[in-house]
Amino acid sequence: MARQYRTEHDTMGDMQVPDDALYGAQTQRAVENFPISTLRLQRPFIKALGLIKSSAAVANAKLGTLDAPIAARIKGGADRVTAGDYDNEFVIDVFQTGSGTSTNMNANEIIAHLAQAHPNNHVNLGQSSNDVFPSAMHIAAVELIEHDLAPAMLQLQQGLEKKAEQFAGIFKIGRTHLQDAVPMTLGQEFSGYAAQVEHCLERVEMTLPGLSELPLGGTAVGTGLNAPPGFAPAVIELISHTMHHQFREARNHFEAQASKDAVCFLSGALKTYAVSLTKIANDIRLLGSGPRCGFGELKLPPTQPGSSIMPGKVNPVIAESVVMACAQVIGHDATISWCCAAGNFELNVMMPVMAYDVIESIQLLAAVSRNFEGKCVCGLEADADRATGFVEQSLAMATVLAPRLGYDKAAQIAKEAYASNRTIREVARERSGLPEDELNALLDPATQTGAS
Repeated sequence: MARQYRTEHDTMGDMQVPDDALYGAQTQRAVENFPISTLRLQRPFIKALGLIKSSAAVANAKLGTLDAPIAARIKGGADRVTAGDYDNEFVIDVFQTGSGTSTNMNANEIIAHLAQAHPNNHVNLGQSSNDVFPSAMHIAAVELIEHDLAPAMLQLQQGLEKKAEQFAGIFKIGRTHLQDAVPMTLGQEFSGYAAQVEHCLERVEMTLPGLSELPLGGTAVGTGLNAPPGFAPAVIELISHTMHHQFREARNHFEAQASKDAVCFLSGALKTYAVSLTKIANDIRLLGSGPRCGFGELKLPPTQPGSSIMPGKVNPVIAESVVMACAQVIGHDATISWCCAAGNFELNVMMPVMAYDVIESIQLLAAVSRNFEGKCVCGLEADADRATGFVEQSLAMATVLAPRLGYDKAAQIAKEAYASNRTIREVARERSGLPEDELNALLDPATQTGAS
């Protein structure tokens, strides 16, 4: 059955719009102008956009710049957008006008249709795409950090801390430069992983003050032209109440609209976490390599068959998924950095892809953090015999002899042990001249790791 169309009008003339669409002419023009990809701005952004429109309508009614009945209808329509009732009506490609004007008008037209109002005169009253779009980006990011990413990171941190406690008494060999180093405990190694996540969470939370500043009220270039006095504080107060987070008006509207430094700072923190998470996931899958011909110090929980040709093979697929997601986030950071640098004079003109990428980065990191902890970290077990066996075989055990025998003699013992395929203990019994009880005390991994 052929789709039916109706004629809509904007300042450029008539447009044929699908008859069942809630949006109007400007949205349809953008649909036709940007047939670029399948990417659309996500639910958190649309929710934030609806909240701005709803709050603006209420504020305008209180300020006397919008008739109460129209404001009430706009609020009703905008609240339904916030709730997700019309996500399928947001049809514009991410790769669109750099200010996000097309998406702002998409929202204005949907809400205007629902409220029997004018998209510009009523729904967009006191606003510009140039202050609305970046505000929606900030609101979406804050909500995702507080309710999704931060709890997921905390879950992973606590999971790693539990493993650090569980593995506290398991001795293993440390490794530097991919070579044997002095002994440590598996618990100490995992305490480092937990601390990495903890520090990354602190860095992510450091971005919240900057993201909590909203450009609303600056309108086109930051001067606030056509925004009624008191508009921004009134709108932001309503948003803060709804979101249970204290947003505030930008201290300098020209900075807030000409630059996107707060988003760049956030992206850097997300990238840092992705880099840190990559290190942790790679370490864990390497420590679990084998099961017979690798390190084998960890036993990773089996999750699925690993090969279509090798029966019985099980792979570290959860850790692999983490690393891939982190690669995507690191790539997003490159895009976001480039976008943030593209502010020309009073406006950044690469905001839609910036918004899409920062939202996806937060969502990806939250999802893989939860999944990594739930399907891998919490089920990790140690092969204590294998880990401890490596300690006795390590040539780095000669390190503890250096203060007693001198560096050169300890090195000679290490070289002889390597050449004769014996342990440091065996050669030191012959060459060190140390009593057996003193030698055993020195070579005890508990005394070397501080775990005794």
